[in-house]
Amino acid sequence: MNAQLLALLTAIAWGVGGYFEKKGLHLGGLSPQMGITIRTAVALVILGIVSYPQWKTLPQAGPKAILMMVIGGGIVAGAIGMLCFYAALKGAPLNRVMPIAFTSPLFGALMGIIFGGEPLTWKVALGTILTIAGIITLTI
Repeated sequence: MNAQLLALLTAIAWGVGGYFEKKGLHLGGLSPQMGITIRTAVALVILGIVSYPQWKTLPQAGPKAILMMVIGGGIVAGAIGMLCFYAALKGAPLNRVMPIAFTSPLFGALMGIIFGGEPLTWKVALGTILTIAGIITLTI
């Protein structure tokens, strides 16, 4: 499947999911920590089943690759990012939280440019500026 289409489907899933997560937090009087625990538990079961055929590739990945996944995905994005996201969902309207929370591509692009050797083209620079302008417009 096309990478751009998958990225769009990601955005749709996260946006729609955020709506239901916010509703669930408020309807159940749940803490952000409980919300992320429910999300993670359900995702772990589904992803464990879907990824089962690839489990045999884990030993060959090597400790450095696994450490990068643990730090980046497990600690930074998975735990810290999601705890902050759920706290924001609990405390503010979706139209304030979502545009700011989903500036993550900007930070990912910057990491790629600064540390990953990816090129900074005029399109990337213009897209970044327009994205930031859109976020400011939506949140003020």
